[in-house]
Amino acid sequence: MNTSATHNERIAKITFASVYPHYVTKVEKKGRTKEELHQVITWLTGFDNKKITQLINENITFEQFFQQAKLNANTSLITGLICGYRVEEIENPLTQKVRYLDKLVDELAKGKKMEKILRS
Repeated sequence: MNTSATHNERIAKITFASVYPHYVTKVEKKGRTKEELHQVITWLTGFDNKKITQLINENITFEQFFQQAKLNANTSLITGLICGYRVEEIENPLTQKVRYLDKLVDELAKGKKMEKILRS
């Protein structure tokens, strides 16, 4: 994925709190739950429900969000297209982490089984 520094900076400055409601809407519209969304976020980042709520309330950026995260050892198993790019080929580490989260949310919304989403 060839992106500009400006694109990567924009992603870094987006707040998790501004995107989170869109994640909730997306998964609930497809019959999934907020609890399942949190399960996916927890699997990727290591954050529990309390921490997720705290980070939303603190209005932190994606850069700060992923600085605090302890990524799951199996994140390298997340592959496929997101926003027209292969997630495994994204060169900027932060952009790739954000797209990992986007990919997992997409899979949840598309009705994939949780075992497959969580790469277990």
